[in-house]
Amino acid sequence: QVQLVESGGGLVQAGGSLTLSCAPSGRTFSVYAMGWFRQAPGKEREVVAATRWSSGDTYSADFVKGRFTIFSDDAKDTVYLQMNSLKPEDTADYYCAARMRSYNGYLPRWAYEYDYWGQGTQVTVSS
Repeated sequence: QVQLVESGGGLVQAGGSLTLSCAPSGRTFSVYAMGWFRQAPGKEREVVAATRWSSGDTYSADFVKGRFTIFSDDAKDTVYLQMNSLKPEDTADYYCAARMRSYNGYLPRWAYEYDYWGQGTQVTVSS
């Protein structure tokens, strides 16, 4: 079992920045990948960014490239999502997710590929 707790959401003006944090606990030594997803009202959950825990490989969705960065600390205690140049369309609930099973070097990018989820943190970007 892995528990995920997100923090760092809030209200910010367009052009501003926020940093989301996700601290996994439990069987963290078995984590294969971590991802950040978001879901806006009436829309499907979509991947924002993901990272393979052992290699540090990362993936970012096209709509956040150059603006958002996923990274973890050296101890692999926390995964972050640094969000810069925020836009009103970034408004959503943001979720942290963990995949436990190896995936032959592939970096999972779909919600169904992840095993554990945090409770979500709300990000609201005002225009």
